Amino acid sequence: MRFPTTAGTSPETYSAAPAVPRRYAWVVFALSFALLLSDYMSRQVLNAVFPLLKAQWLLSDAKLGSLSGVVALAVGVLTFPMSFLADRWGRVRSLLCAAVLWSLATVGCAVSAGYGQLFLGRVFVGVGEAAYGSVGIAVVLSVFPVALRATLSGAFIAGGAFGSVLGVALGGALAQQFGWRWAFGAMGILGLVLAAVYALVVTEKRLDPRGAATAGARPRASAPLPSLLPQLFSSVSVVSAYVGSGLQFLVPGALISWLPSYFNRYYHLTTAKSGAAAGLFTLLIGVGMIAGGVLSDRISQAVPGRKWAVAIGSSLASLVLLTGAFSLPDGAAQLVLLAAGCLACAGTAGPAAAMVANLTPAVISATAFATLTLANSLLGLAPGPSLTGVLADHAGLRGALRLVPLVSVVTVAVFLLGRRCYARDLVRLTAAARPAPADAPRLTETELPA
Repeated sequence: MRFPTTAGTSPETYSAAPAVPRRYAWVVFALSFALLLSDYMSRQVLNAVFPLLKAQWLLSDAKLGSLSGVVALAVGVLTFPMSFLADRWGRVRSLLCAAVLWSLATVGCAVSAGYGQLFLGRVFVGVGEAAYGSVGIAVVLSVFPVALRATLSGAFIAGGAFGSVLGVALGGALAQQFGWRWAFGAMGILGLVLAAVYALVVTEKRLDPRGAATAGARPRASAPLPSLLPQLFSSVSVVSAYVGSGLQFLVPGALISWLPSYFNRYYHLTTAKSGAAAGLFTLLIGVGMIAGGVLSDRISQAVPGRKWAVAIGSSLASLVLLTGAFSLPDGAAQLVLLAAGCLACAGTAGPAAAMVANLTPAVISATAFATLTLANSLLGLAPGPSLTGVLADHAGLRGALRLVPLVSVVTVAVFLLGRRCYARDLVRLTAAARPAPADAPRLTETELPA
């Protein structure tokens, strides 16, 4: 059984339907999702062992934060050029090389002799992970109908949160039982095993059996980079999606990195229990990503602009709930507000990714998602842990986590600007993709596909 053709909102949505069987499409999603879990397990296992590293090497919070932030920084700096190359070299081949590199680098972290070596190992983890999120989501969206974009985007990006849960919880348990080096080693070996399975099952030919680039499985954009840049930044709304998504990711980035230490310091939990507790709240961040994508797809079927309402609502809710949570003393009330804030803080992921997909051509979809990943990394995931660590050295970890959610004020303003321009930009881009006769009626926002 193959997916039916589904209308979309941008040039690429008028191409043929995905050519792969429905069952194989879900296999591709499952394996790509599993590799994304490994990606974030390797990235976030560090957070579970913060207390052990701090005690063994006498590191400040700022140095601990730099070990976490440098991965996102490397991802942000390299994701664009590496994803750009993947659109030409082959996405499956690029994904496999990335997975092997970050896995080997994580094994290298396990044998590091000091802060400098561990920092270098973390840099190479970031290099390996640089293109995986953007290229992986491009592969996934290429084998599914357009109508599922926000849902699948939210679900795929949520793999980062779920991988963080597993990395923190499993890493904390392994570190307490066998030492922090075993926590890194186990994550690296798991990544190598998953890469081998992916190589056996997912191939460029099976992703695009017709041998065409219409489904986005093997597009190799022939145009030079300067000519592609205008398509990546073609409207105010797509730039707003990049910037708003990136700024909002500062909040979950800080929470995922520092909640294990927060529970260790303020609730006096052991390394394993701190990791497990933080894992539960990180799981809520992932659930919120999926829920934001599903809600966005459902309410925007008639009016595409409603995707922005989901992003705006999520940002506002996280601002109120998380600021309130870290203003309360330790206890049940704080944990309830913290849980609700975690659910809301990353609900922007699915809507933002769907809007980027709608407003950019399919031939550069990996590069477009790389641009989104660049924004998420440089504006949110990279500065989040580091900024929180610097603030914690001066105001305490609780005070730092109380200040971080204030970034959502700017996020809401950016999303409001994008919402204001979205209908106009969508009409203009759709008209450019399918030139209508001179006497054809002009599309309105409510007449556009969701």
